[in-house]
Amino acid sequence: MPEKEIRFRDRRDAGQVLAESLAPFADRDDVIVLALPRGGVPVAHEVAKALRAPLDVFVVRKVGVPGHEELALGAIASGGIRVVDSELAHALRLTEQDIETLIAHEQRELERREAVYRQDRPTFPELRDKTVILVDDGLATGSTMRAAALALRAESPAQLVIAVPVAPPETCLAMREVADAVVCARTPEAFYAVGVWYRHFDQTTDAEVRELLMDADHELRAGAATDDKQSDTTMEHAVTIHDGRLALEGTLTLPRERSGVVLFAHGSGSSRHSPRNHFVAEQLQHAGFATLLLDLLTAEEEAVDARTRAFRFDIALLAKRVVLAVDWLEALPETRTLPLGLFGASTGAAAALVAAAARPTVVNAVVSRGGRPDLAGEALHVARAPTLLIVGAHDDVVLELNEQAISEMRAPAKLVVVPGATHLFEERGALKQVARLAAAWFDRHLAGVPIDGSASSSDVRELRT
Repeated sequence: MPEKEIRFRDRRDAGQVLAESLAPFADRDDVIVLALPRGGVPVAHEVAKALRAPLDVFVVRKVGVPGHEELALGAIASGGIRVVDSELAHALRLTEQDIETLIAHEQRELERREAVYRQDRPTFPELRDKTVILVDDGLATGSTMRAAALALRAESPAQLVIAVPVAPPETCLAMREVADAVVCARTPEAFYAVGVWYRHFDQTTDAEVRELLMDADHELRAGAATDDKQSDTTMEHAVTIHDGRLALEGTLTLPRERSGVVLFAHGSGSSRHSPRNHFVAEQLQHAGFATLLLDLLTAEEEAVDARTRAFRFDIALLAKRVVLAVDWLEALPETRTLPLGLFGASTGAAAALVAAAARPTVVNAVVSRGGRPDLAGEALHVARAPTLLIVGAHDDVVLELNEQAISEMRAPAKLVVVPGATHLFEERGALKQVARLAAAWFDRHLAGVPIDGSASSSDVRELRT
């Protein structure tokens, strides 16, 4: 088994390591990063972010020989790409109709996956004369990567680069037959399997694929907007909040013009890198709010929690960390004069409410996205900050828990149910609705509106939008 120190923590870590080897491709207009879904997407997301290049998925389906499906007759892929081994087809005496029938079967599955992953994204990008960096989370035999590379060749890219965090030396060497360049960050002789080289190798979900693609689009647009404005309207800082031996890592973003600051309280195994919270934070920044995205657990605690879930429901611990961050923002010159709001997701919402109860004169508003306010305990009766609870209409269990919690709250509160949305708000437009609602709530309650300690009957209700 590989030594712990040479294994990747997760796919995100692997992507960051791989990106270092691809640094010469950064800031080039001709570069595009394509990921093989699903596991290749988190890796490619980090590569695209580091290179400041567009990201898309490249879905490929092998067309197998009837009765010997492991033998590739050809492949079809995103963008209407199709490659057929005409010599093999002739040798097998396959007619044009035979080939079309085989392709049609795989085409249906390809279109289904395209619809799941890409949804409302624009048409597949033009690859002719582009430098294409094709990324996966690792290679074993490399058969899928080879099929993808051969399919891409049909689009006449100027350069095709295969890039993976880990693969056996012989596979990396073999990939040179189908690519102009091959970048393998690590090439262990004793390979075993791709997953062995990751400490956390959970399956990437369809929802995560969509969120990472969306996040990459927003990162790219935000970067372009920043360049257009001479990079002087928003400043992003990596920060560390200390309390004795405890060190929490975060990202503080300060728009030049800001009317408040919003601290994000993550929960249920999430972190400051959550694509969903990144999206909401970006929208709040555009609305004139500084944001602090913070890891409420240390790296060691995250590793334990990933295995045991020991910390994600420890509301007292999470709330203590939120309070620590609130006090830190209160002391920071750039934010101490700004009204403060808390944005909590999942169990982080309960931690936010407990923190609001602990700092009633400092926390001016709370927003919960798919949260668990029911876990806040006595804080439901004590907290006085105006609170907005946002829940997906199809998140039945959490919706019921939010309805119970709001009936116990003494603060001005509203429950907004987003139609068609599930727990992660992964449906088209759902997360944008969350961001709009949050921005409006903070705009209203971080503008110096006094908290009178009571809630009117018109404020405490369920509002369906």
